[in-house]
Amino acid sequence: MKVGIVCPYSWDVPGGVQFHIRDLAEHLIRLGHEVSVLAPADDETPLPPYVVSAGRAVPVPYNGSVARLNFGFLSAARVRRWLHDGTFDVIHIHEPASPSLGLLSCWAAQGPIVATFHTSNPRSRAMIAAYPILQPALEKINARIAVSEYARRTLVEHLGGDAVVIPNGVDVGFFEGAEPKAEWQSDSARDPDGGDGGRRGGTIGFIGRIDEPRKGLPVLMKALPKILAECPDTRLLVAGRGDEDEAVASLPKEMRDRVEFLGMVSDEDKARLLRSVDLYIAPNTGGESFGIILVEAMSAGAPVLASDLDAFAQVLDQGSAGELFANEDADALASAAVRLLGDPARRAELRERGSKHVRRFDWSTVGADILSVYETVTDGAASVAADERPGFRARFGLARD
Repeated sequence: MKVGIVCPYSWDVPGGVQFHIRDLAEHLIRLGHEVSVLAPADDETPLPPYVVSAGRAVPVPYNGSVARLNFGFLSAARVRRWLHDGTFDVIHIHEPASPSLGLLSCWAAQGPIVATFHTSNPRSRAMIAAYPILQPALEKINARIAVSEYARRTLVEHLGGDAVVIPNGVDVGFFEGAEPKAEWQSDSARDPDGGDGGRRGGTIGFIGRIDEPRKGLPVLMKALPKILAECPDTRLLVAGRGDEDEAVASLPKEMRDRVEFLGMVSDEDKARLLRSVDLYIAPNTGGESFGIILVEAMSAGAPVLASDLDAFAQVLDQGSAGELFANEDADALASAAVRLLGDPARRAELRERGSKHVRRFDWSTVGADILSVYETVTDGAASVAADERPGFRARFGLARD
């Protein structure tokens, strides 16, 4: 099958949607399908052979964050050219309601279209206001996927229709088979049979953009003094981009050496980090429709403590596969972290439950579900082509080739 996948966000600024699209493309390629991904990308960005650049993106506030999107006359022309050259059996558009390549592709394409909705924002006034513009494009979609029940709810409430829920996928084996890194492990983790020597604490992990408040690092920093007061041998490993000095500014100076910033890490080091920590904490405060980092942490065997966002609770099986604390409550976070760091048996229980629960998110399951959707919409259909109707071309002032 020839599959065209549309990525709305810039390929050179990694995020959950980009990772999902990358992993989906590579999973399909391993199965023998022919895949092309259209994505915004700067000229100097190294791209995998299956990615086609739609040009440079610009930063735009979107869904409580800043997304790098691509829109306009030149982008529309590149979308049409990609569709024309690809002769795809199906195109899979991610975030078709965002002002980027997804919406342009909806406008431009004729033929089998599958769309995945990642956003969970039950109070999106912008989406409601934009509905008259979005409606003609969204009506061309043959099948809709939502990555969670909360993303599906946003779609239903704001755009109408419905969607099948298929979660984001993870290569469970990749994280499960990663080698822990000794320098990131606590003494007790390195020598589980040697006793803890009276040490109180362990290694906590956090992965996310440091300078994006909704990822929750400020909440964790606020909780850290109380954690260190009870578990003085604890240290926090932080992986992600952002201002490191600003991140620790609220901490007493004598505690700042308990935080180690790793910067941006490779996929391999992310897996090794998650395999090394005694506890992974996800203190995100909102704007999450799924929680891929939780799935990755469970895949690596890390006990998870997360804020009780609806999407996180769903991923963690309502607290069965990982513990939850009250969102934005630093005291609740600190109390739960202290309890878990002092309870190896409970952490082992969470590892076991998480490792079993996470199998439903493996690409062997998720990929098969997505392929079933592709097969449903392509059964007896012609391949995807660029929309040659005068109305589309006039919208962007494009001359006929």
